[in-house]
Amino acid sequence: MLLVGNGRVITRDEALPYVEDGAVLIEGDRIVELGEGAELKAAHPEAEFVDARGGVIMPGLINCHTHIYSGLARGLAIKGCNPTNFLENLEQQWWNIDRHLTLDGTRASAYVTVLESIKNGVTTIFDHHASFREIPGSLFAIKDVCQELGIRACLCYEVSDRDGRQKRDEAIRENGEFARWAASQDSDMIAAMFGGHALFTLSDETLDKMVEENDGLTGFHVHVCEGLDDVWDSARNHGCTSVHRLLDHGLLGEDTMLGHCIHVTPADMDILAATCTNVVNNPASNMNNAVGCAPVLEFFKRGITVALGTDAYTHDMLESLKSFLPIQRHNSGLPNVGWEQAMTMLFKNNRTMAERYFSAKPAGKPLGVLAPGAAADIAIFDYKTFTPFSDENVDGHILFGFEGRGCRTTIVNGKVLYKDRAFVDADEDAICAWSMGEAKKLWGELNGRQY
Repeated sequence: MLLVGNGRVITRDEALPYVEDGAVLIEGDRIVELGEGAELKAAHPEAEFVDARGGVIMPGLINCHTHIYSGLARGLAIKGCNPTNFLENLEQQWWNIDRHLTLDGTRASAYVTVLESIKNGVTTIFDHHASFREIPGSLFAIKDVCQELGIRACLCYEVSDRDGRQKRDEAIRENGEFARWAASQDSDMIAAMFGGHALFTLSDETLDKMVEENDGLTGFHVHVCEGLDDVWDSARNHGCTSVHRLLDHGLLGEDTMLGHCIHVTPADMDILAATCTNVVNNPASNMNNAVGCAPVLEFFKRGITVALGTDAYTHDMLESLKSFLPIQRHNSGLPNVGWEQAMTMLFKNNRTMAERYFSAKPAGKPLGVLAPGAAADIAIFDYKTFTPFSDENVDGHILFGFEGRGCRTTIVNGKVLYKDRAFVDADEDAICAWSMGEAKKLWGELNGRQY
């Protein structure tokens, strides 16, 4: 047994939303009890005590859209890369990187992404991978790293026509083989979606092949209308919108999640609502790529479930949360909107998405909440407050005071992975040293020189 205590407990459970000096009792991979810290400690003296040191104990965070393949890009400058629009950014930087990723490069990218996520209190990730140099086995390589380090992960591969039919077919097979493997497992730690890149890189034939290979196994994770290239391509070459193309080819539904959806029409929104298709917003990345502001406020009005991700711009979900509010307010010209949507995305809709893929497993359990029977996914944040802190204003403190780097301890599925700012089992220095070697190889190939 583990007893996590000596801190304020934010549960996200309506039955008991907040305990001022509380504790969480864990047995195996589940939470079994919550309550006053002194009472639980007295009742369970045999439990190993995890000290929050006066910080905040809350559910582990969920990232609904990231890209492991960008893991080795921090600090990278590619010679000649000076994009003036989104397509040039893809061609000069991101597609260039993934075309040079070996399987070892993919593993290194996974290691650093997962370590950074855990450090920021993230316990579940939804990844959308691309490594067009070496596609076969890439999702299994990422899976092995996720299992080794202990994070909960839903994985898919980015199908695209951009590098020809052979690479497209390899990507489709990688998705299918991994989805079939995941479906065969009695696990609530690793899951699969079926990935697709932006619609302007996917032909009708490719969409049909994706649906055929998937064969109803799982939902689709596709980039939609992040830039205007999707809009122009669908209008010019297909006579409809990108969302309508997905509808026509049978990719929409409650298990599907569409990334970005910035340049969508009211009719597109009606389709998303009618098919119960999910959207994932990545506000900081959208600003960085200068592609626009997704109409998230309108999505909410129409009953579309919108989750929150990072698009690998950061591994800090709280940074993504903080980015969402100002871009929505700036875009709408209203200083009083977005608060409810921000909190709903991170703490309710991300949970809904994660439970769809993990809690449906035979061993599945509720995620994103601290409650009896729920998965023991917990993040402890250091937070010294100089203003009143209570159940009435926790969201305000999280939005304006918390940072991912304030995470002290991360527990996933009942296992302490990161304690008092140090990894328990993972050798961070050794991983970073090996990943450094892979990064130097990648950077050298991209720039034609040694690092």
